[in-house]
Amino acid sequence: MKKKVFASDFDGTLYFYKAEVKLPPENVAKIKEYQAAGNYFGLCTGRQVGGLTPFIGGYFDPDFWITSTGSNIIDKDMKGIRKLFVDRDVIDKIVKDVKPRGNRISIDIDGVINVFEEMDYPGEYNVITGMDDAPQGMVHGVGIHCETLEEAAALTKEINDKYGDYLNAFQNVIEVDIAPKGTSKGEAVSVIREYFGDCKVYGIGDSLNDLPLLEASDVSYTFPYAPKEVQEKVTKVVPTIVDALEDSMNDTDV
Repeated sequence: MKKKVFASDFDGTLYFYKAEVKLPPENVAKIKEYQAAGNYFGLCTGRQVGGLTPFIGGYFDPDFWITSTGSNIIDKDMKGIRKLFVDRDVIDKIVKDVKPRGNRISIDIDGVINVFEEMDYPGEYNVITGMDDAPQGMVHGVGIHCETLEEAAALTKEINDKYGDYLNAFQNVIEVDIAPKGTSKGEAVSVIREYFGDCKVYGIGDSLNDLPLLEASDVSYTFPYAPKEVQEKVTKVVPTIVDALEDSMNDTDV
């Protein structure tokens, strides 16, 4: 029988940062039940490793982490499965392009968050002024915050048009996620398939940047609040991730 491997988006799928209860206990309980049944559960997100650990530590332990849109993939012991990077000179140009506009920028360097101003954050991060004083190491990706969907869509297109030879930019609701050229959540799924061997992959997400993950999964899920384009691409639309995990556990076609 094939292994069942479940890859989950984080924000808006598993974790809800604007809600009073950000990490619903029923989500955690079902993940633990899923793993206890011999299945594998992991994250597939645009966030850095350092953007995840403060919020899930002590709640559950992923069997794999696909972070920074697939450029930094690690196992359950935090050891590298696959690491890619974007050229620092290209990131420097993007920062100099975008920062004067007032957008909030977060840079993943070796899994640690690097930002341009102090923030209320429970985990490790660095405050930098630019790439000149940023820590050395692999730049796995960049996140850029926008105010509207339209701004995020326009900035995603602009970055891909200008720097598409070096990277991929993805719209993530009102965020723009930047990853190395050829990297996506879907491409990362192929790495996970090879890592686990004979397996059936289940994927879930809520936004446009999750489309590569959903399309690369054998069975895919999203929610009624996801964009229409996302709902049209998935196997099933479900109320919550709990329902998707339950559906995966009950799947006998493996």
